[in-house]
Amino acid sequence: MRVVELVVSARHRTAVFPRAGLPYWLSWALALVAGVAGAVTFFVPGILTGPAVMNGSARGTAVVVLLVGVPALMVAMVTAARGSARAVVVWLGVLGYLLYNSVMFAFATPFNQLFGVYVGMLALSLWTMIAALTAVQVGDLTWRFDSALPARAIAGYIGVITVVNAMTWLSAILPALFDARPMAVLDGTGLPTSPVWVQDLAFWLPVMGLAAAWLWRRRPWGLLLAGAGLVMWLLESIGVAVDQWFGHRADPASTVASGAMVWVFAGLALATAVPLAFYFRSFADRR
Repeated sequence: MRVVELVVSARHRTAVFPRAGLPYWLSWALALVAGVAGAVTFFVPGILTGPAVMNGSARGTAVVVLLVGVPALMVAMVTAARGSARAVVVWLGVLGYLLYNSVMFAFATPFNQLFGVYVGMLALSLWTMIAALTAVQVGDLTWRFDSALPARAIAGYIGVITVVNAMTWLSAILPALFDARPMAVLDGTGLPTSPVWVQDLAFWLPVMGLAAAWLWRRRPWGLLLAGAGLVMWLLESIGVAVDQWFGHRADPASTVASGAMVWVFAGLALATAVPLAFYFRSFADRR
């Protein structure tokens, strides 16, 4: 009996994440590059040369990256280095948010003087996430959640949002495939295709679907990815609400951005904060 207690105690003391190393160096570089991308995109007139509505949306994304994403990244890094397991989950979620929006900067804005910065942000987001995921001691997470975690309720929420999101995109894509002018679905954006559809359907939604399935069974990777995914969704919902506001303000006549969608995504951010609060409430930060 004493041996079992010692084994369990040792597992409880296992660090979820190292307190120094490559993920930190890459992440600090990402904070710098993402800060430059956000600041210049938002503040420098003429850097964006697309349709007015898209320029406004990009500026909205940029200001959220600058004022929310980058500070959240730095706080999460510093707190993780002090031994916080919760901060590691937040860190991964912020990395997902920055990776998502670095794709948007690189592929949804016309080529400009910031292209190298956008590509740098994309590369650093991707490689920092890979370095961080390989450094996480995922098996230690199961010991940090108590029985009060509503795993299946949270998994259900993630599953519903994933399915609804996929159906929303497919409801626009499938009719366009059989239209005489398929590009009409992108009218007003100035884009040859949608980087939102591509990355959501090819990567992010499948990952969140897996996270929901694994969380349903309380598997370690499900516990990690579900928490990080909810953080990412919270930040992205805030970001879309803001970019819709800026896009609609830049061109009120455009159907690409809508004032009504500001409230939809603000509501989605609030809705996502609820399961995220239950997730962290059941998560022992240090043991």
